[in-house]
Amino acid sequence: MLKFFYNTAPNPMKIALLLEELGLSYEAIPVDTRQGQQFATEFVAINPNAKVPAIVDGDVTVFDSNAILLFLADREKQFICLDMASPERAETLSWLMFIASGIGPFSGQSVHFRHVAPEPKTYALNRYDYEANRHWKILEKHLCERTFMVGEQYTVVDMAFWGWARMLPYVLGTGDATWTEYPHVKRLLDQINARPAAQRAETLKSRHSFKAEMDADARKFLFPQNQRLVNSI
Repeated sequence: MLKFFYNTAPNPMKIALLLEELGLSYEAIPVDTRQGQQFATEFVAINPNAKVPAIVDGDVTVFDSNAILLFLADREKQFICLDMASPERAETLSWLMFIASGIGPFSGQSVHFRHVAPEPKTYALNRYDYEANRHWKILEKHLCERTFMVGEQYTVVDMAFWGWARMLPYVLGTGDATWTEYPHVKRLLDQINARPAAQRAETLKSRHSFKAEMDADARKFLFPQNQRLVNSI
């Protein structure tokens, strides 16, 4: 059975959605990053980058969320254009990588500097809030002209979008007012949320418990770079 290593952050949740859409049997294996489980020898052997998500299916191991989306969609021949030379495939890859290299990193850093980083952080928060908004505005403009991310077909790009769009008010720190500025993002988010597979994926939150406290140990595991600051004093 396919093993899915996860927590409930945006990137693993993309994979949970695809697994549910595909109807694949899988074992959900929690990796509590606030307890440092991502650094366990057994997990680093699966993902040398010590991050979730990752999958192991027989002798196949894949890590990095968008790589997993591509691998599973191609293998199962669902939710992706299989004509490698087609405009649709090219558009799929372009937007999937845009989410991987732009939406995810800038949204993540916006979260970090808005909700976690110590002061002073004005410059860093301004930079990442600006870039997060800039990237999401590109998606908003794109979605005002089409139903889904790639034309009129629901694909893995929409699943990658969903993982982060669920968190957008938290990412931008704007609460419900977020959707006034991003109505087309909200429209697609609602459309995906209504899918039974998305509702099943959300139940992963209650399947396992993860450490909620952001205490000193959690900070040590999530932000190991801070030890360099301590050592420099």
